Amino acid sequence: MPNVVVVGAQWGDEGKGKIVDRFTEFADVVARYQGGNNAGHTLVVGGEKTVLHLIPAGVLHKGKTCIIGNGVVVDPTVFMMEIDRLKQKGYLADDSQLVLSLDAHVIMPWHKAVDIARESAMGAGKIGTTGRGIGPTYEDKVARRGIRVRDLLDTAKLERRVNERLPVAQEELRRLGAKDELDAATITREYAALGKRLAVYAKDASRVLHGLIKAGKSVLFEGAQGTMLDVDHGTYPFVTSSNTVASNAATGTGVGPTSIDEVIGIAKAYSTRVGGGPYPTEQKGPVGEELRRIGQEFGATTGRPRRTGWFDAVAMRYAARVNGLHGLAIMKIDVLSGFPELQIAVAYELDGKTIDEMPGDPEDLERCKPVYETLPGWTEPLTGIRTWDALPAAARSYVKRLEVLTGVPVMAVSVGPDREETILLRNPFAA
Repeated sequence: MPNVVVVGAQWGDEGKGKIVDRFTEFADVVARYQGGNNAGHTLVVGGEKTVLHLIPAGVLHKGKTCIIGNGVVVDPTVFMMEIDRLKQKGYLADDSQLVLSLDAHVIMPWHKAVDIARESAMGAGKIGTTGRGIGPTYEDKVARRGIRVRDLLDTAKLERRVNERLPVAQEELRRLGAKDELDAATITREYAALGKRLAVYAKDASRVLHGLIKAGKSVLFEGAQGTMLDVDHGTYPFVTSSNTVASNAATGTGVGPTSIDEVIGIAKAYSTRVGGGPYPTEQKGPVGEELRRIGQEFGATTGRPRRTGWFDAVAMRYAARVNGLHGLAIMKIDVLSGFPELQIAVAYELDGKTIDEMPGDPEDLERCKPVYETLPGWTEPLTGIRTWDALPAAARSYVKRLEVLTGVPVMAVSVGPDREETILLRNPFAA
């Protein structure tokens, strides 16, 4: 059975959760490979909305194994809260359905305190972090001083690690002028208690996943954020603190790259971005406001209004290259109903020259002006449509033009938020 990576192909918030939820029907395992609770998946099943921040979207399907890989940073308080809420809704009745990597790094209270203090101190240079401690946790991971899930299961080890790390964090908080109310004994006690609660899920996730693949099970690898927020390949420094691109699905779960058969990029039919950083097709006037209003473009995790703009085919070609995309799922095309004309950025103008590739320097990208191609819009609502042929001719032409401009075939089109409001043109698990 094929193993498929689902990756955000824009600036995040593309609707990956819905596609993961939709494709979980055909997979046996869903594995999350990076990010933390700075990301959110909003799922609508039978009209009921569920928002997830850490647990893979496949949890809404019975009998599917959900794995949180070593590449994810985990806030154990949020993790347990999500589990409690899912159980209240009747999900996750079998605890063996969920596996949490023993090697996933833990977001500690000082990570959140430092994150907020740093952002406050930056003033006009703010990156737009969610303040949930994601960046500082990845810093500690790379600096080889992080605390992992396995450390929460051993109180003596946890106490030693907290006493080693907390004074350094407190020193930074003092330099930043932040209020320090962190106490080592309290933190050790609270996180040891959380360790006891999550112990039933904590396993060698790499070994579990390898065994499932060897047994012929099909895996759907689930990413968070989007390509343009990748710490190496995004619009640095206005990025997240992890590798969001498809290749990290292997590193972030502990399997070899030969285990991956196909990569599907998720993109809105327009574009959005949260936080600072270059965004060539941003619409700050009435068009942007209308996209935000109709698309309900507010963060699932933070509630922050998203910046909105037209589809950027230049950025999408870049995403196709760095992810090795085999297909695209175009989300929220229903939001475009009623716009008399639609625009697609097909190139950029930089310092008087037309370019068809994204510049690597974000300061250059900031100066880029999009070169637009205009297509006719449509007036018909799309939410009740379930087949490709039933879409208005203008909507089909728009999707086909995206295929040509990006060089990637479209394999799904979303016409509404519900699980069933998806037109599937090709099933990657049927390959």
